[in-house]
Formats: sequence, structure tokens, C-alpha cells
Amino acid sequence: MSPTILLCFLIGYFLLLIIISFVTSKNSSDNSAFFVANRNSKWYLVAFGMIGTALSGVTFISVPGEVGAPSGNQFQYFQFVLGNAVGFIIIATVLLPLYYRMNLTSIYSYIERRLGHYSYKTAASIFLLSRTLGSATRLYLVVIVLQRFIFDNYGIPFWLTVLISLALIWSYTFKGGLKTIIITDTLQTFFLVLSVFLTIYFICNSLNFSIPQAFETVKNSSYSKIFFLDDFLTNKFYFSKQFIGGIFVTIAMTGLDQDLMQKNLSMGTIKEAQKNMFTFTGVFVILNVFFLSVGALLYIFATKNGIDIPLDHITGKPRTDLLFPEIALNNLGAIPAIIFMLGLTAATFATTDSALTALTTSFCVDFLGMDKAENVNAKDAVKKRHTVHVAFSILMFLVIIVINAFNSSSVVSLIFTIASYTYGPLLGLYSFGLFVKKRGLHDKLVPIVCLLSPFLCYLLATNSTTLLGGYVFSVELILINGLITFIGLLFISKKTDAQTKF
Repeated sequence: MSPTILLCFLIGYFLLLIIISFVTSKNSSDNSAFFVANRNSKWYLVAFGMIGTALSGVTFISVPGEVGAPSGNQFQYFQFVLGNAVGFIIIATVLLPLYYRMNLTSIYSYIERRLGHYSYKTAASIFLLSRTLGSATRLYLVVIVLQRFIFDNYGIPFWLTVLISLALIWSYTFKGGLKTIIITDTLQTFFLVLSVFLTIYFICNSLNFSIPQAFETVKNSSYSKIFFLDDFLTNKFYFSKQFIGGIFVTIAMTGLDQDLMQKNLSMGTIKEAQKNMFTFTGVFVILNVFFLSVGALLYIFATKNGIDIPLDHITGKPRTDLLFPEIALNNLGAIPAIIFMLGLTAATFATTDSALTALTTSFCVDFLGMDKAENVNAKDAVKKRHTVHVAFSILMFLVIIVINAFNSSSVVSLIFTIASYTYGPLLGLYSFGLFVKKRGLHDKLVPIVCLLSPFLCYLLATNSTTLLGGYVFSVELILINGLITFIGLLFISKKTDAQTKF
């Protein structure tokens, strides 16, 4: 596929997003529109747009790539997805009612009211760290594809590709924020879903399969095993590890994450927010079945046509993340190549633009106090917000450069590893706030507990085979991290006569 055609497509795509940005922010570009979209978003737009934000480019190419990985992943990821579904239901029935009852702009304001100032700043800082690392990793994935298949042909260095990508995202989010993103994410999710179905069609057409034949072939292939129930101790794919990990990763990365919750808080009522979450959950599970099916079809296609897993430019090792783009851009023709690039771009930028807005919101509200009455209408409030927005774009640029220098693993694995360590303390903080009544904290000690917990968790994970009779941790490590934090908070807790109202 000609790099010039792909580049022209990308330019046209971002021009469309920029036009949408100016239209949606034309009559309102104040902080209320940026932070919570004036609290009048339509639930069905948010539900559909959240699909693109939750899935991202990682699901689009890294999940299909892992289906045929040498480690024997197959459809094991679906065990994790089933846990995600349970996690989303818990968010809708436990956390959303709490956030709406307290009328929050930043969800970490709950921690301030329940546990104290230092606990609040710690929770917000954990989010800023976690979301910056997670979003940078997701954007890194699409940038390496753009670099390999487009910008390398023009001699453009990797760092400049990253800078261009972030500048484009900043250009359509800096003014309208969440109000713009709800519209652009809806459009990008449509492109993402369309590209998945069209990709299945194009691969099936190349293999001379009808759609029913394709799914029958996938079902009978060596890639379709879902449930792993052998070797509990050493198998990272064991069902309970993936399922339990899926529940708590979802609660932490969605329910305790300002990014996705910010969209839910932009609706008028709790009923609409819950309707959004339940609808989103059903569609999320179904779409992941199609993503995994795409993965199996890719490996079937690769085997038939003698295509090897592409090698990483840095390490020279096979990189499963690159199989989908290799086949889509070089082996299926011009239209499938454009459809693939459309889906990948939509998936990844839907996640990153939303994250930049959420990071800006959290910092402005949690550290600059822009939700306080005396600061809401300050003359320099919008200017400060713009400065913060630029600062986080620069920070994300630096993180991606570092990730590129050191990472060679599958990006989906890297993201959940990061989440296990960075989001775990949030689970502990919220669990203490929600379930431990009539006890407060020695607030100034909370940051120490939240720093020690991931460190102890790392020591346990790296020595688990010795300490725990051969046990190997997977994504369920986030639960252990949260539990260590919770126990630490109990040690620094104190009895209080005040009955919590939350």
C-alpha cells in the first residue's frame, strides 16, 4: 500500500476531527464544557463513544496478534473480558450512584471528603501517573505502526512522528474538551466497529470462506481455546486468575479512573449513566469476540500464504503486534489497507484524546482547585487549563520516547502489568473509604502506604515461585496490590466518632 495514500488519508481524517471540534465548541468553550460537557450529554452517544475509548488500538491489533503467540494464548483473553463485564456491572451499581450522589467533577474528591487532604492528593497523583503511562503505551502502539508503514518511507524519525500525533490530538481537544470528545469518540467508534467487520469480510474473501465457514474454521482451529483450567500454580492463563483479574482491573482502570468516569458524569441523571454502562458492557463483550476471531483468521491467512510474524526493528525478535498491520497493509489490497488504518487510528486516538482531557481535568480540579467557587470564573482559568493541556501532551511525548527505548513485549501485556502496580493502591483507598465505617486515617501517612504497596507487590510477584510453592501471578496481581494497601491503611487508621455519609 502506497505510504502517500495512507498519509493523505490521515490528513483528511484529522481535518474532519478539527472541523467537528470547532463546531462543537463554537458557542461554549469554558471550563464547564471542557470538564463535564455542561452535564447534558446523551447517554447513547456516551455509551457508543466509550467503546472506542475502552478498546483502543491495543485491542485492535495487540489482542488479535496474541491469539497465535508462541506462548499459546489462543482465546484466553476472553476469560479476562468476562471478568471485565462483571467489573462494569459493579461500577454501574456501586460507584456511579456514589459519584452522582456527591455531584462530583473529579471522582477523587470523594477521597478528600472521606479520608482527607493527603489521601485525596495521593489518589489523584496515582491516576495522573497511571493514565499517563497507560495512554502513552496505547499511543506508542499506533505510532510504531505509522512509523513502520508510512513515515519511515519519508525518513521522518520516530520522535517526530510522536510529536505530530500528539499535536494533532491537541489541536481538536484543547478548546472543547469533553464536549468535543463525546462527538469525536462516537464517530471514531463507528469507524472502529466498521473496520472490524470489514476486515473479517476481506480476510474471508481472500481465504474463499463464507462468514459461517470462517467462524466454523476458527472454532475448529488450534487458536480457539477459551477456558484454561490446567495447572493453577504456574499457568498465567488459568481461568480464575484471568477472570478475577478482569474484574478488579476493570473496577480500577474504569471505575476509579477519571477518564471513563468523566464521560459518565457528563449525563443528567444516574439512570442515564447506568443505562450507558449496561449497554456498553453488552457491546464490549460481543466486540471482543470479533477481535479474537480476527486474530485467528489472521494466523490462518498467514499460514496459508507463508507470512511470518514481523520482527521488531530494535530487538530483531518476532512481534505479534505487527502481524495485523503487515497483512492488512501489504497483503489484502488498497481498500482493506485504508479500512485497517481507519480502524487503528480511530481506536487509538479515541483513547488518547479522552485521556488528555481527563488528565487536564484531574490536574485542574484536584491540584489547581478550578471547581472551587472562587476559581470557576477566574479571568485566567481557561488560559491555565490550556497550559496544563500542553504540559500533559509534552509529558506523554517523553514517556513514549522512553517506552520505545526499552519495550519489546506485546503492548497489551505491558498495559496490564503497569495497571497491576499503579492502580492497585486506588483499589485499597476506595475499599477502605467504602467498607470501613467509623474509622479515619492518619492522613499524612497515606502516601507512604501507597508507595510501599506496589514495591511489596513487586517483591512478592518476582519471588512467588519460591514463596508460594511455584505460584505465578498474572493480572490478578492488582487485587493483591489493593489488599496490601488496604491492610496498610488499617494499620494507620484511627477511631473516629463521625459517621460517614458516603
